Amino acid sequence: HKLLVYELYELYENQINVFSEFLEDLPDTDEPVWVLGECYNVKTEKTKLLSDVHSRLWFTYRKKFSPIGGTGPSSDTGWGCMLRCGQMILAQALVCSQLGRAWRWRAEGGQPEEYHRILHCFLDKKDSCYSVHQMAQMGVGEGKSVGEWYGPNTVAQVLKKLALFDDWNSLAVYVSMDNTVVIEDITTMCPHSQSQSRSDWRPLLLVIPLRLGINHINPVYIQALKECFKIPQSCGVLGGKPNLAYYFIGFVGEELIYLDPHTTQSAVESEAGSGVDDQSYHCLRSPRRMKITNLDPSVALGFFCKSEDDFDSWCNLVQQIQIKRNLRMFELVENHPPHWPPFVPPTKPEVQTTGAEFIESSDKLFESEEEFEILNV
Repeated sequence: HKLLVYELYELYENQINVFSEFLEDLPDTDEPVWVLGECYNVKTEKTKLLSDVHSRLWFTYRKKFSPIGGTGPSSDTGWGCMLRCGQMILAQALVCSQLGRAWRWRAEGGQPEEYHRILHCFLDKKDSCYSVHQMAQMGVGEGKSVGEWYGPNTVAQVLKKLALFDDWNSLAVYVSMDNTVVIEDITTMCPHSQSQSRSDWRPLLLVIPLRLGINHINPVYIQALKECFKIPQSCGVLGGKPNLAYYFIGFVGEELIYLDPHTTQSAVESEAGSGVDDQSYHCLRSPRRMKITNLDPSVALGFFCKSEDDFDSWCNLVQQIQIKRNLRMFELVENHPPHWPPFVPPTKPEVQTTGAEFIESSDKLFESEEEFEILNV
């Protein structure tokens, strides 16, 4: 019964995607198009713009992978969209760290070794560091059964924990709380070098979960949200519509540009140390767009700071936006608030998940696809 539901859901999603191909195209506009800190003129730089979008790693629903936990689902169709969006924002941070923001993917191949190592981190198998298997099972510690739908804050917490096991990238993932980014806590976590050298800094993925309204995004936040995509350290935004998670990478006019995980593809097999057949990990269709006013208010902003200077620059830019333009979505403070519990940098958790916690009933599965959870309550 559950398999039939997944197959029907997959058929529905793929039909919607085929139909959308006839609706989506880049607008013929003089307005700038912003993608993850880069600005494009669609009339004169369309090829560069599309190359940038196509180079982003695109993670979608997959099927026919090994069952999660040995006895769980072998497809994430219908429940894994936010996990896939979490993979995309993390992959963007790893690409910036290992390859640089200016790196571009070439369909004919010839990608550097680091690129294939990054892809291996996300393959749909239990021993890949950021696989859907690892994310779903780590989510059990966040109160989510395997097969249950996630919101932006939950997936951010899962990524923070999984990054602790990734010795190759040594990525620090900071997830803000109470709409507040604490500079002191980040410099403690990365860590900050007090001597002449600033080389001790760990690459930082900064995730800021927010609720920008009650049932819909409050218009007062729209311009501030746009400004986030202009910042050079932009790593995208997790969000979407109720029950539909998207990875937002930019905007044009009053529309957000996003990568959509709601396409079911077969899992890709690859041996450790070998290249990955990567054609299905890049979305070559025209960029998807949606009106900002249709955005669900629960989002998570992402920023990547490779160095301490990079982080200092981000802080300065945020302060300029907040003070000079009076646009504010979150607080940026120097010191740890005294009424908060002491900040303890995350350490590797004890993982004792068997995978047996997955949802047995498809009825429960689709009941769990609720609106994004209210964050920081």
